[in-house]
Amino acid sequence: MNQTYGMAGVSAVVLATALVGALGLRISRTTSDFYVASRTVAPRLNAFAVSGEYLSAASFLGIAGLLLAQGVDMLWFPIGYTAGFLVLLAFVAAPLRRSGAYTLPDFAEARLESRAVRRIAGVLVVGVGWLYLLPQLRGAGLTLRLLTGAPGWLGGLVVAVVVTAAVAAGGMRSITFVQAFQYWLKLTALLVPVVFLLAAWHADRAPLPAWDERPVFHRSTEVRVDRPVNVTVEEPVRITATGSIDGHPLRGAKLTLTEGRHHIGAHTGLRFPPGAQVPLPDRETGSASLAPRRGEHGLYATYGLILATFLGTMGLPHVVVRFYTNPDGRAARRTTVIVLGLLGAFYLLMPLYGSLARLYAPDLLLTGDTDAAVLMLPQRLIGGVGGDLLGALVAGGACAAFLSTASGLTMSVAGVLAQDVLPALGLRHFRLAVVPAIAVPTAAGTVVGGLPVADAVGLAFAVSASSFCPLLILGIWWRGLTPPGAIAGLLLGGGSALTAVTTTITGSTSSGWTHTLLAWPAVWSVPVGFTAMILVSLATRHRVPAGTAATMARLHLPEGRA
Repeated sequence: MNQTYGMAGVSAVVLATALVGALGLRISRTTSDFYVASRTVAPRLNAFAVSGEYLSAASFLGIAGLLLAQGVDMLWFPIGYTAGFLVLLAFVAAPLRRSGAYTLPDFAEARLESRAVRRIAGVLVVGVGWLYLLPQLRGAGLTLRLLTGAPGWLGGLVVAVVVTAAVAAGGMRSITFVQAFQYWLKLTALLVPVVFLLAAWHADRAPLPAWDERPVFHRSTEVRVDRPVNVTVEEPVRITATGSIDGHPLRGAKLTLTEGRHHIGAHTGLRFPPGAQVPLPDRETGSASLAPRRGEHGLYATYGLILATFLGTMGLPHVVVRFYTNPDGRAARRTTVIVLGLLGAFYLLMPLYGSLARLYAPDLLLTGDTDAAVLMLPQRLIGGVGGDLLGALVAGGACAAFLSTASGLTMSVAGVLAQDVLPALGLRHFRLAVVPAIAVPTAAGTVVGGLPVADAVGLAFAVSASSFCPLLILGIWWRGLTPPGAIAGLLLGGGSALTAVTTTITGSTSSGWTHTLLAWPAVWSVPVGFTAMILVSLATRHRVPAGTAATMARLHLPEGRA
C-alpha cells in the first residue's frame, strides 16, 4: 500500500470526524445532551449512528481475515452480528427505552431497586467495554503499521487521543453525528473498491478459491517474514529465499522446501511460484487466532459463536445506550428495523473480500496478518495509481471503523464510571471518566495485541450474552426476578464468562477441551446465567421489589398510557 495515499486517506477521515463532531459540540449544553442527546434523536439518524458504531474493526477488517484463514464457516460472524438485532427488536428495544434509564446499571437499579445489582452491572459494563475496545485499538495499530511502518501501539494511542477529545468535548450529541457519517463512509469505502476488484478478478478469468484444500499462491508471490516463524510444508516447493531458513543464511538462493517442519528467521524474503501451497505457521509462532483451533471441536465452537453473537448484541453497552436516545419505544423499534437493513447491506460485501483474499493474498496466512486482507487487496489486484487511490479509501474506512466504535464504547464506559465511580459532579466528572475509559484498554493492548480483531470481539459478545442477556430478558418479561437472583446470575454467568475469556486472551490454555470450553464459553455460561437467576429468584420470592408492578407497566405500556 502506498504510504502517502494511505496517510492522506486516514488524515482526511480524522479531519472530517473532527468537523462533524464540532457540529454536535455547538448544540451540546446539558447533562442530558451529553449522556443521551436529550432523547431526541430521530429513528433514521439513530439507525445510521447505531450501524456506524456497531460496524467495528471486527466487521471491517476481521471477518474478511477469518474467511481467508478458515473459509465459509466464519460467515457465522456476520450472520450472528445481524441476527442479534432481531432478538433485540423482539424482546428488548422498546421496553428498554421506556425504562427511562441512561445506562445498563441504571436499568438494573430501576427494575430491581438494588444498589448492589447496579454496582455488579457497572463492573460488567466496564469489562465488556474494555474487551471490545481492545480489537478497535489493534485495528488502528495494524492500519498505521501498514501505512507508515510505525509500531502497532502508536495507532492505538492516536485513536485514544482523538476519541478522548471527541467524547469529552461533545458527548452523545456530538458522536451521534460522527457515527452516522462514518456508517456511510465505511459502506462507501468497501462498496466502491469491490466494484473494481471484481472487474479485475473477472479480467483474470474469474478463478474460484478452493475452500476445502490448503490455499495456494495464485500468482508468483514474494513474502517477507518480519518475525521468526515455524511452518509446516505438506508438499515440496521450489522457492527463492534471502535471509535465514533452518539456521542457514541465504542470499537470493534457489532451494526446495521439503515436506515437513521448517524454521524461517526474521526479516526473510521468500518467493513462491504459482500453484505452490502456502506453508502454514505453527500455533506457537503464528497468529494468535482462535480459529485454527476450531478444528479440534468445531461443532461446539460453532454453537458457542452462534449463541454469543445472537444473544450478546442486546447487552453491548455502546449499542444499548443508543436506544436511550430515541424519543419513545416505538421510535426504538423503528430504529432497530432500519439497522437490520443497513447491516445486511454492509455484510453482503464481506464474503467477496474474503474470497478475493483467499485467491490473491494467501501469503497473509504465512505472516499472520490476515486482518490486513481488506487493506491489501486494491494494490494486489489493481496496482498503480488506481490501486493506491482505492487503498487510501479503504484505509479511511478502516479508520472510521475503529474511531466510531471506540467513540461509542468510550462513551458508554465513561458514563458508568462517571455515575458509579465519580458521582455527583455532573459533566466535569464525565469528562474525567473518559480518560480511564480509553486509557486502560490502550495500555492492555500493548500486552495482548496479537489476538485477531474478530476473535476478540467474539469474546466480548460471550461475556455480554452470559450476563446482560439474562438480566434484560428476565428483567423485562418476568415479574419474579429478585435482586439476589440477578446478582447470582450476573456473578455466575457473566463472571465465569469474563474469567474464561481473560484466560483465553492471556494464553493460559492452548489446546484440548479446556481451551475450547474457555474460548467459546457461551454454550455453558449463558445457561448458567439464566439458571442461576431463575432458581435463586424462586428461592427468594419474598425479595421481589415492592414497585415491580409499576415498573413492569412502564416497560410494556405505550408512553402515553403508562
